Amino acid sequence: MKPMTNHIFTLTDNNEFISLDTLLKLLSLVASGGEAHAAIKEGLVLVNGEVELQKRKKMRSGDKAEFNGQSIEVKA
Repeated sequence: MKPMTNHIFTLTDNNEFISLDTLLKLLSLVASGGEAHAAIKEGLVLVNGEVELQKRKKMRSGDKAEFNGQSIEVKA
């Protein structure tokens, strides 16, 4: 089993959140928004340990996501 790769995404001062689909795109974990939407719809993305089906889930500081062997933590 391959170890999980960790990513940290830091929100800018004027943003309280980032949408889950945008987060996956910005970290290059998917090639497009459509691919992000499909992965989320298929239940392949976990947020805070639970399957997340909302494409535009607001990811706030302290939230954690997992997708395809990648771990993501959102920080302020």
